[in-house]
Amino acid sequence: MKARSALVYSVLRLLAFLVPFGILMLFPIFQQLYWLAAIFAALIGLSLSLLFLRRPLNEVTSSLGAGRRERAARVDSAAADADADAEDAAADAIADGDGRGGAGDQPTNAQNKNTP
Repeated sequence: MKARSALVYSVLRLLAFLVPFGILMLFPIFQQLYWLAAIFAALIGLSLSLLFLRRPLNEVTSSLGAGRRERAARVDSAAADADADAEDAAADAIADGDGRGGAGDQPTNAQNKNTP
């Protein structure tokens, strides 16, 4: 992820809230009802970010998506390598006669004490 684009977007979103909040706090009614000023500032900030911050948001989300695709590719390749190693080990064990499930691994009647 590009840290710069995420930082720019975060700062712009904070400014989209703090500037309207500061302006609203200049009015006497909002000095007593600061929570109402915060609600209005949040709505104004959301509106401003939807209208004017589309490009920084797209940059952040595209970099997040690219990072996720890279991690998924690494996990898939690691899982494929582990799977290939397991298959190779099983094939080597069968070829050497050490594998499980072969005909030589079955107990005989003398070895099996549960048979009548």
